[in-house]
Amino acid sequence: MISKWRWILLQVSRKLWVRATLFAVLGVVTALISIVAEDHLPWELPGKIGADAVDNILNILASSMLAVTTFSLSVMVAAYASATSNATPRATKLLMQDTTTQNALATFIGTFLYSLVGLIALSTGAYGDRGRVVLFIVTVGVVILIVVTILRWIDHLSRLGRVGETTDRVENATAKAIEGRIDHPCLGGRPLTTDLPAHKSLIDVFPETIGYIQHIDVQQLSTFADDHDCLVYLMSLPGTFVHPARKLFCLQGVDDEEAAQKLRSAFTIADERSFDQDPRFGLAVLAEIGSRALSPAVNDPGTAIDVIGRGVRLLAQWRDCPTDVDEDDLPYPKVFVPPLEIDDLFDDVYLSLARDGAGMIEVQLRLQKALLALAQLGDDRYKANAARVSRIAFKRSEQAMQIDSEISALREVASEIESLNSN
Repeated sequence: MISKWRWILLQVSRKLWVRATLFAVLGVVTALISIVAEDHLPWELPGKIGADAVDNILNILASSMLAVTTFSLSVMVAAYASATSNATPRATKLLMQDTTTQNALATFIGTFLYSLVGLIALSTGAYGDRGRVVLFIVTVGVVILIVVTILRWIDHLSRLGRVGETTDRVENATAKAIEGRIDHPCLGGRPLTTDLPAHKSLIDVFPETIGYIQHIDVQQLSTFADDHDCLVYLMSLPGTFVHPARKLFCLQGVDDEEAAQKLRSAFTIADERSFDQDPRFGLAVLAEIGSRALSPAVNDPGTAIDVIGRGVRLLAQWRDCPTDVDEDDLPYPKVFVPPLEIDDLFDDVYLSLARDGAGMIEVQLRLQKALLALAQLGDDRYKANAARVSRIAFKRSEQAMQIDSEISALREVASEIESLNSN
């Protein structure tokens, strides 16, 4: 588990302006380095490349890159709007963090500034004969980089903002969050599966702001517990909506309440949820994409069926999460954390689809078969939850469907799920 400051640095590195700024600085430095390199080159370069040759190339680059950057920004904004209207606004954040888009825009901006600074330096006579040759060689390299970037950008534009591409990003982000929880089932701490022990020195810590927990620095909590020889009981997981009446955590065995209250800094609270430490958010976003596809305005049951299949992959991945944690090999043994429940994961991804697709046989049949697959793949927890969700979905379908043959087809699969659960 990463610390709070490393997590904040990771979030900043995903911003478009950061990458664009770095490439812009690199472009300016590259244009100016030819001036410095001229005095330090140990070999003679032919001075046949005049200022006009480099000047013409830089003029073309400067004018074209400004137009390409403007066009790319308009396409990017249109892709975000498409993802918002056709998929879900919650997935737009993943598109905004797309490295291919950021690299393309940053390269265009950096090339524009490189060309601009190069033209200014040429007009002032800052380059000598060898400096112009160095500038020409660097410019040829920049042209090659631009060609490769534009080709990649064109291929990427054909998918950017599409429902399938957006759903892929949500699934990948969710799978990564699940992998993190499999490696650290309780964020690196001990599982908190029972009620808190009654203790006189138990200190409750509440947040000062209202919002969703995006990240918890469990290492900071553990360090405090080691320094004060106390125990920390985490009461709110990443993704929880907290307010001044909702406990963040409790401390047992420490009397310094002022120091305990300062531990709020281990929690990052914001207006919206994050995918990094919150697998349930990814599953809920997937379900939202499927539910929106089932609305009368969109009427796209194929996307809902696709989401159901992705849910099977993600929930099957959760099988690798250990149910018994080796408490002798934990990085933060003095921090107790509630584990994620498989019941909640099933509900997050399937209950809304069972409700919104209740009258569609193709969706409901696929849902029942997906639940059957999970019952066959998983242990008793999977069988019990597959049967529970199957019963809910079947009851909704019975009320919404009018054709007996469709209800019978669903009943057949639902019965098979029940038989697996009873064995």
